[in-house]
Amino acid sequence: MQGYCMKCRTKREMKSTVSMIMKNGRPATKGVCSVCGAKMFRIGKA
Repeated sequence: MQGYCMKCRTKREMKSTVSMIMKNGRPATKGVCSVCGAKMFRIGKA
């Protein structure tokens, strides 16, 4: 799955992804940037 890395400032592939539900009930995915190792977060269906 791809997401926007705030550190690299480009779309990157996420690794170690975990699907979750936010407090407001919307689905989201947390992961780690495959290049720099920064935390990434994507809102929406996984």
